[in-house]
Formats: sequence, structure tokens, C-alpha cells
Amino acid sequence: MRTTLSVAGRTRSFTVIGEADGPEERALVLVFHGSKQDGEAHRRFTGRALDQLATNGRAVIVYLDGYRGNWNDARAESSFPARNEQVDDVAFARAVIVSVSGTHRFDSNAVVGVGYSNGGQMVFRLVHEAPELLAGAVVIAATMPDRAGFLAGFSETPKRPLPIVLVAGTADRIVPFEGGRMAWWARAMFKVGGVTLSAPATATYFARRNGINSAPVVSLLPERQDGRHGTRMEEIAYRETGRASVTLYSVLGGGHTVPGVVPAPAMLGRTGADRSIDEIVDDMIVALKQSA
Repeated sequence: MRTTLSVAGRTRSFTVIGEADGPEERALVLVFHGSKQDGEAHRRFTGRALDQLATNGRAVIVYLDGYRGNWNDARAESSFPARNEQVDDVAFARAVIVSVSGTHRFDSNAVVGVGYSNGGQMVFRLVHEAPELLAGAVVIAATMPDRAGFLAGFSETPKRPLPIVLVAGTADRIVPFEGGRMAWWARAMFKVGGVTLSAPATATYFARRNGINSAPVVSLLPERQDGRHGTRMEEIAYRETGRASVTLYSVLGGGHTVPGVVPAPAMLGRTGADRSIDEIVDDMIVALKQSA
């Protein structure tokens, strides 16, 4: 069901997947697409993997549409229209939650933000600027900007610690796993700039924000036995009792892709298969319910 609403004088749109009268203990999953996409394009891009969580009553899935293909994330050197025109995407996310709460039953304490690429950067903004909107976050193919390039309050002390899951390809040609600046062609194509942390440094940053000082536990995920062959994935888990967890899934040799059944176009690189995006998000939902 595609819905429109007015936010800060602009007409915005989103699509809701899930029965209106489903279980009230369902999570609400807000999905933020990548650059040059919209919600429906991202839904196709991922093979509608997250829709399964709506089908089995685990969550209401909402695909939000960015402004002219982008989100006004908090990167200081971005120059696409959403950034140049200072589109209020935090207000949009807030309005979507309110709107869906009036049409669908879900657990207001189990709202999860899921973002890919530019959408992942938007989730980083929400985590820092409006953490009260979320109970957890899953970010794919995006790493934190450095302090100078982040406008939403780079901080070691969060208003509200949240569990965070990161997914990053070690061979991502668009968002370097090792951090630094994007390649010149990627900066020109996507109209972004600035310096980012590496994927491991991003995980460490969020672990410290959540008060975790222990060293992470590193393990290779079990290889799938269901015929889904693809790039292997490594889990780097930051855990401490009483602290919101942080997990980094490194897709070994993986590209700028979302892990799952449907491989991304070859130009984006290899796709992880040991744990798909719907399983990652469902794991987050289970953890939220257990900690409630």
C-alpha cells in the first residue's frame, strides 16, 4: 500500500507491506534505500527479502522514498538535492511512524531502521539525532563519516544506546572497507564527499558509544547448506552484559551489496550468502524482544 503525506511542505511517499490487523507484537521495520533508488526499486533490488517478515507476521515493513533518489543524511560534503535543499528526512521518518501507527498494529518499542548505502547514512543520522525513534539499527554498505564530516553529532556518549548491526563488503569499490575517501568516479556519480572511518573502526565507534570495552569475538559464519552459494561472511561481535550489542558482518570479497538470495548486479561486486538480510533483521527483532 503506497501512501503519501505532507512533511515540511513537501509531499512524501512510502509503501507499507503487512496486514493492518496482524499481531500487535510485530516489529516495525523502516527501510531506507540507496542513492538513485526509491523504495520499490530497493525492494526489487533485494528480491523482496524483507517482505517475508511481513508474510510470517514478524514485522510490518515500510519502504520509504527519498527525495529525488536520495536522503539528507548528515554528511557535510554531500551535494545531491536532498542535501542542498535541506530536506527534513528526520521529520519524514517520524511522520511515517505516526502514520503507520494509525493503520497497522505493531510494537512501538520494536522499531528498527534498516538502511543501504545512502540509506545507511540516513540511519546513522537517526541513531545520533533522533535515537528515540528506533529500538535498533541495521546498516549495509555504509561506514561512519569522520568527526569533521558528520553534522549529526559525532559523539562517544549517546542519548540512547542502541543495538547496531553493520554489513560491509571487504572489496566494496564504492564505500571502501578500509575507510578514507571514495574513488573520484564514485564521488562524481553519487555527489558525495568527505572521509569515512573503516568498517571495523565504525563498529568500534558504536561499541564504545554503547559502553562496550571488551574485545570483539570474531568467527566465520557457518556455510549455508541450502544451496545458496556465495561469498562467505565473518561475524565480529561486540558483547557485554547489560550493554546494547554491536555486530559487524564482513562479507569477504563482497561488494556494495545486500546479503541474500538474489545476487546484486555484477558491477556492484559479490553478494554475501551465509546470512541474508531478512535473517539479520529477524535476529535483531528476536534480540529486542528478549531484552524487553
